[in-house]
Amino acid sequence: MPQEAQPRQLLHLVFGGELTDLESVEFRDLGTLDIVGIYPNYASAYVAWKAKAQQTVDNAHMRYFIVHLHRLLDPQTDRRAGS
Repeated sequence: MPQEAQPRQLLHLVFGGELTDLESVEFRDLGTLDIVGIYPNYASAYVAWKAKAQQTVDNAHMRYFIVHLHRLLDPQTDRRAGS
């Protein structure tokens, strides 16, 4: 019986925090950054990002981001392979 190919891990980090102002990506306090988690693909990272962003919608300075860790770990990663 042939072994099924596992999908490639395209790791994504979701994190956020309060910005010093709305025009930059500088955090007010690095000690309070919210590390939401690391996810195996963009789709699951997006779900986590959206949930956190919606929880903090009342604070205009709070921002959450998705970082494509797989691109940092392997810069040769095909950027079209699932983000």
